[in-house]
Amino acid sequence: MSYTDKFGRPLVAVTGMGVVTSLGQGKRDNWAALTGGRSGIRSIKRFPVDHLATTIAGLVDFLPESEQGATALTLALAELAAEEAIDESGLSLSNFGGPLFLAAPPVELDWRNRLALYARSERSGDWRSLIETARKTANRAYFDEGQFANIANRLADKYGTRGLPVTLSTACASGATAIQLGIEAIRRGECDRALAIGADGSATAEALIRFSLLSALSTQNERPEKASKPFSKDRDGFVLAEGSAALVLEPLESARSRGAKVLAIMRGCGEKADDFHRTRSKPDGSPAAGAVRAALADAGMAEEEVAYINAHGTSTPENDKMEHLSLSTVFGERMRTIPISSNKSMIGHTLSAAGAVEAVFSIMTMREGVIPPTINYDNPDPAIDLDVVPNVKREADVPTVLSNSFGFGGQNTCLVMAREPG
Repeated sequence: MSYTDKFGRPLVAVTGMGVVTSLGQGKRDNWAALTGGRSGIRSIKRFPVDHLATTIAGLVDFLPESEQGATALTLALAELAAEEAIDESGLSLSNFGGPLFLAAPPVELDWRNRLALYARSERSGDWRSLIETARKTANRAYFDEGQFANIANRLADKYGTRGLPVTLSTACASGATAIQLGIEAIRRGECDRALAIGADGSATAEALIRFSLLSALSTQNERPEKASKPFSKDRDGFVLAEGSAALVLEPLESARSRGAKVLAIMRGCGEKADDFHRTRSKPDGSPAAGAVRAALADAGMAEEEVAYINAHGTSTPENDKMEHLSLSTVFGERMRTIPISSNKSMIGHTLSAAGAVEAVFSIMTMREGVIPPTINYDNPDPAIDLDVVPNVKREADVPTVLSNSFGFGGQNTCLVMAREPG
């Protein structure tokens, strides 16, 4: 068989995957909960929520690092996902030998460390004094915590990745963008393996306040597990969440030659910027539609070859309407019959990690022949005519998946995946 696609590029295989969400650690626990229609969204107990409009989130509270701040938790989540993925691939955990692409949230000092830094600074109101204080040996941890590349550097040291690691932040599309960078590096012949990770442990009080000011979060706090309801008429916002996912990518020829188990083929990736507004999408949905079309073109696939769509499906009034419009523009009347479901109905929105988490779930959908449901679909929106796989999983033959990631700032990235060719 051919190890190249119709454009003459190496076919890119996935040989290892790892995932952590509020549903649990590892693919097995996550898949059981996901296909069982269980929610990981709960009332927040980690920090005070007095006077906050939103008091729910999909937190990863079963790790000790959850009490140590966003940076420590993001690193821990990335490590857990990476170790599961590399272990499954059969490659070395300490000498991976390929580049690392990390999608991570913009880094800030946790508040407890900010206050400690202010207390130690000679002139607490002067930023130069704060930086100088942070650079001192006794406070080196504060300085490192505030560096955007710090998490990726530590991962690179631990797993022996090759070259300088790349840290990126393209909002809610970040996880998909990390995968895209790995795919493209392999296609260009720059490496024979790549590690793509999306990780986000930044569900903090400050994040809740910021997204609340944008009117982006659900305020349906009374029943947390029912708050995220993509494509429903009574949806009122997304639910902030934490999580991580990692994929090991390598040329199909290399994977087969070393006897690795091939989990899926990354057929295509596409991106399209939207400059309409900092948080709102262009009303006609054309940039999102453009990203979908670009991914299909990159995969060399026609629209009718898509068997299932893993929706961005955030549960905000704006996004769900735009996603329906953009997909209907691409797929026409067929969009009424293509199954499309949103994992965010159960895990919430993991922000920087979302594209990677949903890529893992998309591949598991193909491998297991089961489509996870969109839960909380009790009040359909008549303006959004989609087969959302409502409330209950569905057994189905799924040879191909389109996974959408549409981010704030107009950053849209779509991935096309397929089962291993015979």
